[in-house]
Amino acid sequence: MTPFAAAITGIGLVTPAGTGVEENWRNVLTAKRTAARDPGLTGLPVDIACRVPDFSPARSGLRNAWQFDRYAQFAIVAAREALADAGHEPGAWADSARVAVVIGSGAGGTATLEAQHRILLQEGPSEVSALTLPMGLLNMAAGQLAIDVGANGPCLAPCSACASGASAIGIGREMLRTGVADIVIAGGAEAPVTPLYASTFARMRALSRRTDTPETASRPFDGTRDGFVLGEGAGVVVLESEEHARARGARTYGKVIGYGASADAHHVTSPHPEGRGAELAVRAALADAAVSGSDVRYVNAHGTSTPLNDVIEAGVIRRVIGPGAAVSSTKGVTGHPLGAAGAIEAAFAALAAYHGLMPPTANLEDPDSRIDVDLVHKEPRAGSVDIALSNSFGFGGQNTALLIAP
Repeated sequence: MTPFAAAITGIGLVTPAGTGVEENWRNVLTAKRTAARDPGLTGLPVDIACRVPDFSPARSGLRNAWQFDRYAQFAIVAAREALADAGHEPGAWADSARVAVVIGSGAGGTATLEAQHRILLQEGPSEVSALTLPMGLLNMAAGQLAIDVGANGPCLAPCSACASGASAIGIGREMLRTGVADIVIAGGAEAPVTPLYASTFARMRALSRRTDTPETASRPFDGTRDGFVLGEGAGVVVLESEEHARARGARTYGKVIGYGASADAHHVTSPHPEGRGAELAVRAALADAAVSGSDVRYVNAHGTSTPLNDVIEAGVIRRVIGPGAAVSSTKGVTGHPLGAAGAIEAAFAALAAYHGLMPPTANLEDPDSRIDVDLVHKEPRAGSVDIALSNSFGFGGQNTALLIAP
């Protein structure tokens, strides 16, 4: 059976690298440093984060933004850009029941929930907002987006921790393959830079403690890395079958040709020490696309900047993909936006394939001697990207791998 390919006809990005694809791509290629002291985290053991700069939902045309948690605002703004990029006019669908929405998140409206819990404790139940659940639930970015664009097809909100956004894209491709939809708006959104999330990740010793030099704290694959930096944002792509995209003369960035998912079945937070689950996901994606590891030319790694994850992932890449692929992690720029990361990074992988340009890993100065892969750092690398692999791994041992071809 011929492998199925889902065309990527539009991309929308809201990340610490900026709002919009053009700004994001420019800043990722130049390895812009975005981490800084965060006023919302003042007094906590780790008070640094990668925030979306100068984000204004009003300037982006989102009315009644106060009714949306920040993560849903990100999702809608990114989706609107992706749809415009794809040449679709929301609400003017030929058949709105054939338009699906799949937006993953690991935390959902956590900022709303934390704020309303403080109000409950300090002011009492009568002061809790009636919008707490409509703003805080994990499915509300997807639900609000479907309302915003008038999509009546399936509306899903996969939650697979830091693999959520990548899972959404994989599920979106499956919807097209099985004929459930003609168009899928897929991606991930997250706004986890909150006192609760920062405190719990700090207690787990997952965050970088380079609070005196926050701009270089996120340093994937570097020998001196000591943890990740919390990020936020959204990545959304418009997926269509190749036939559907061709029929309307759409420009495509590339196509999702493989999707693999797995579970470590090992530990709630620590990855399997040999990367068994991650390897299963990558091999499943390769089998799905009917290609071999040696066909992959670029890997946008999960690469969180934690001591354990980066070594294990590099080992998986070396075993399954081999020495022929260039590897980088864009989390050196964006920090770790948790459930949005996989979608943001899949978008960067698609852009790398489209432009023939592989972004460097920001802040990578002294590569860990245990990491035996071809790391892109200091400067972007030009070259044909026949196939790009985007890895996403999450708590609970949930793994997703996507293969993207130009």
